[in-house]
Amino acid sequence: MRVLTAGESHGPAIIAIVDSVPAGLPLTTADIDRDLARRQAGHGRGGRMKIEKDSARFLSGVRHGLTMGSPVTLYIENRDHANWESAMSPEAGAEPEKETKPRPGHGDLAGMLKYSTGDARNILERASARETAARVAAGAVGRRLLEEIGVTVRSRVVSVGSARDKSRRGLKETDFLRADEDEMRCLDPDVSAAMMSQVDEASEQGDTLGGTFEVAVFGVPPGLGSHAQADRRLDAILCAALVSIPGVKGSEVGDGFSLGGMRGSKAHDEIFYDEKRLLHRRTNHAGGIEAGMSNGETIILRAAMKPIPTLGKPLATVDLADLSAARAFKERADVCAVPAASVVGEAVVALALASAAQEKFGGDSLAEMRRNAGGYLEQISAWWSPRGDA
Repeated sequence: MRVLTAGESHGPAIIAIVDSVPAGLPLTTADIDRDLARRQAGHGRGGRMKIEKDSARFLSGVRHGLTMGSPVTLYIENRDHANWESAMSPEAGAEPEKETKPRPGHGDLAGMLKYSTGDARNILERASARETAARVAAGAVGRRLLEEIGVTVRSRVVSVGSARDKSRRGLKETDFLRADEDEMRCLDPDVSAAMMSQVDEASEQGDTLGGTFEVAVFGVPPGLGSHAQADRRLDAILCAALVSIPGVKGSEVGDGFSLGGMRGSKAHDEIFYDEKRLLHRRTNHAGGIEAGMSNGETIILRAAMKPIPTLGKPLATVDLADLSAARAFKERADVCAVPAASVVGEAVVALALASAAQEKFGGDSLAEMRRNAGGYLEQISAWWSPRGDA
């Protein structure tokens, strides 16, 4: 499954093209809009969320509620474009107002140098996290395909600022489903309250906050990905997908970096067998992936998001118009977007896993893919059955 997105933050629309979707997959705009709404929620979001009420429209690839096997094109209107028609006009005309004071932490400066432009607007419009609306829409397509073979993708916020939810082991899928009931998508209400308090404090001080989130994937059969080539290793693909989210600066699988401080006797997940659970582990330090392949346990991924680089009290920079000392320009932005990032995390993971499932099972139609997956699951049924906890 290949995805291409297009569009600028304040342009007319954001667009996603999802190629190689099997024919016959039930898909409606409600499937897409549900995740788009989840992406827009969360305490600490900025004024843009009061303007945009994201909703997708199919431009191709879906007929009477079923995919056709051709590329699925999703169109998401930018309602704020009405306020930016002149500034973002594609037509030649009057010299546009330029942004020449790049923000530390954003792509402004690197992009201005790379593309030889004296206007950060040309960079920030595409580098903006608004692009993730397209990937959430595309991710909903991947999510639907995974659900057809019994795989589900969930997420939760683990930390914002110094407030951290310490629950880690034994979480079930039903626990993750509770995340959407909370403004911070946190499973501990006391920690959530602390997170919101820190967000409010940062807002009052003209500052921003980052944090961490976790993505859990249930029902993944063993054997997705490959040990044979570096670019087919599932952990590498999933970590790359998470780090592709704007603001995410690190990702890990299972216990990740903490494994570096453990002995092997404690770090590795011993293998057991009984007639009820079949082959299973009592721990999941590996996060469901070994040697680049899913091992049949729940896949656990975490990502760290840095604070948003647009601050109410801008940081020091250099005005590229005359190389004088300056303060970075201020664009309307969120104070904290970690809850939204966790939903984007679900989307990029769903897309990556849907592609891995297609590579494993093939099929131009959903019926063919389900038949192939069913045959494989029957083949390994004496050894493995789906897991229900993390």
